[in-house]
Amino acid sequence: MRLISFATALLRLKSLLRDTRGNVALVVAIASLPMLLAVGASLDYTRAYNVQNKMQADLDAALVAAIKQIDGYDEGKLEKKITDWFDAQADKRDSSYDLTDIKVDKSGHTITATAAGTVPTTLMALADIKTVPVGVTSAIKGPGTSNLEVYIVIDKSPSMLLAATSKGQTLMRNTAGCEFACHNTNDPVTVQGKKYPTYYAYSKAAGVKLRSDVALTAVGEVLDMIDSADSTHTRIKVGLYGLGEKIAEALPPTYSTSSARKKLSDDSSGLTSASSMKSTDFDTSLKALKSKVGIAGDGSSANSPLKLVLLLTDGVQSDRDWVLGGASYWGRVTPLNPAWCAALKDNKASVAVLYTEYLAIPNDWGYKATVAESMKSSVWSSLWGGTLRNGVSGNMSRLNYIPIALQDCASSSDLFLSAASETEIAKGLSALFTQYLTSVRLTQ
Repeated sequence: MRLISFATALLRLKSLLRDTRGNVALVVAIASLPMLLAVGASLDYTRAYNVQNKMQADLDAALVAAIKQIDGYDEGKLEKKITDWFDAQADKRDSSYDLTDIKVDKSGHTITATAAGTVPTTLMALADIKTVPVGVTSAIKGPGTSNLEVYIVIDKSPSMLLAATSKGQTLMRNTAGCEFACHNTNDPVTVQGKKYPTYYAYSKAAGVKLRSDVALTAVGEVLDMIDSADSTHTRIKVGLYGLGEKIAEALPPTYSTSSARKKLSDDSSGLTSASSMKSTDFDTSLKALKSKVGIAGDGSSANSPLKLVLLLTDGVQSDRDWVLGGASYWGRVTPLNPAWCAALKDNKASVAVLYTEYLAIPNDWGYKATVAESMKSSVWSSLWGGTLRNGVSGNMSRLNYIPIALQDCASSSDLFLSAASETEIAKGLSALFTQYLTSVRLTQ
C-alpha cells in the first residue's frame, strides 16, 4: 500500500467535497472523518515518539553525570542534581513532562529514574483524544563498587631502558657512549675511568631515571588508588606482569597491595630496570596474557569480577637481534598490530593503554634504520598481518604510527593516553584507572 502525505490527503478531500453530484458530498463527509483521524494519529504519534526519544536521551545524560558524583553527595542532594540536570536539558515546547521517581543506591553504586508526561494532539482531538502519554525509564551502574581484577602489564623490552628524558639521554650518550642503560652486553663497563658492573648501575649512580623506572612509579600510583577505592582489600585484586618474548607473571592477582609494592623494588621480580627481556613479541605475549586474564564477569561477585588490563608500553614489536642482525631484519621493528589485543577484548576485558612515547634518537643508527623508517618499508602487513587505519599513508613513519596502533588496541579512545615526560608517565596509569572507574553502564 502506498502512503500519501497529509497535504495530499487534504487536497483530495477538498476536491471530493466540491463534487456535488448525487450523494457524493454526503458520502465523502461521512468517510472523511476516519481518514483524517488516521492521518492525524500517524502525525501525533510520530511527534510523541520523537518527544519520548528526547526524554530518554535527557534522562540517560542526567544519570551519567550523576553516577560520576555518587560518592560525593548524599541521596537527597544527588536527586536534586539529577532533577536540575534533567530540567536544564528538557525541551517542553510541544509537551509537558517531568521526573516522576529517582532511586539512588550508594552502596550498590546504582541509580534508577523515571520520567513521564503528555504530548498534546492535533487532529486526534477530533476524536476527543487531547494528549498522548509518554514515559521513559533509565538505570545506570558504575564500576566504583564492583568486584574488579586489575592486570598491570609492563613492557620489558630493551627500549624501555632508555633514559626517560632528553637530558638523561644526552648525559648517557656523552659519558657512557650509549643512551640505553642495558643495551650493551659488554659488562662490566668503564665510564670516566670508573668501572661499573652494568650500564644500568652507571645510570643509577649518575641519577638518570629510565623509562622503566618511571613505569614502576606509575604502578605505585595505581596501587595507592586501589588502597583508596578498596580500603578493606576485599573487592579489587591486582596482578603484575612483564611483557617481552613471553608474559612473565611477577604476581598473580591478589588483594594485597603491599605484596605488589614489594615486587616493584625487588630486582628478582623481573619488573625493575635491572633487567630487560630480549624481545617484545606482542603477537605471542598478548595471546598468552589472554589465558592469564580469562573471561570477565559483570562485577557482581568475587567469582564474576570485571577485568581491566593496564598496558604500559612503547608499542614496538622488536628483537635486539633484529637490530644487530643486519638490514634484512630491520623491517621487523614496527608498531604492534592492534588485532593482537582482540584476544583480550573478545573475553570482555577492558584494555587501557599508556604509550610511553618512543623518543627520537637521531644519533643512533639503529633508530634511523628501523622506527624512523616508513610503515611501507616494514613487514607490518606482510609478516604481522597489520592493516593501516583508513586514510593513513604508508609513507608515515613507524614512529608516528605507534600511537595510532595503540589507540586501536585500547577498548576505547578514552582508555588511551600518550606520555612523553617523566611526570606524564608517572601519572598516566592512574589517570587511565580513574577514567575506567568513572566509566558507567546504562542498564535500561
